[in-house]
Amino acid sequence: MDEIALTAGALYVIVLLRAGGTFAVGWLAGAGARRSRFAGRISSARFQRAERAIQRWGAPVVAVSFLTVGFQTAANFLAGSMRMPLPRYLPALFVGGAAWALVYATAGLGVLEVLGRLFAERTAFGVAAVAALLLAVCGVVLYRRRRASPPSGDTVAEEA
Repeated sequence: MDEIALTAGALYVIVLLRAGGTFAVGWLAGAGARRSRFAGRISSARFQRAERAIQRWGAPVVAVSFLTVGFQTAANFLAGSMRMPLPRYLPALFVGGAAWALVYATAGLGVLEVLGRLFAERTAFGVAAVAALLLAVCGVVLYRRRRASPPSGDTVAEEA
């Protein structure tokens, strides 16, 4: 239990620094954009409505973003760039960060323990599992790249 508490505490500090830093960078980027040539676009009525909505209702989105993969950084940056007030942002950061730290401390340590036992007791299974995982990741990457690139036989010649 002490191992989980120590890991969760360390992860909590890390997520507070990382997400809070992302929020701060977003805040600075938003301030810079408001002084740039984009200031006219940012001052539009539509943008200001979106900004007010995020300032008011964005805290639950920020808190839940910690339980997603890939959306957390964007949510924190957007909250900063749209000037979410700190009294709304900080509780979302503390709650979402705590949830993130607990999930990763418990599930993460569990996975590491299982992998450690697998390699210690059945090294061949451990190596095979890692190899299968790497092959699966490589297969997914290749599949996505092939679907994203245009077919080589379907190019149309441009007219001069």
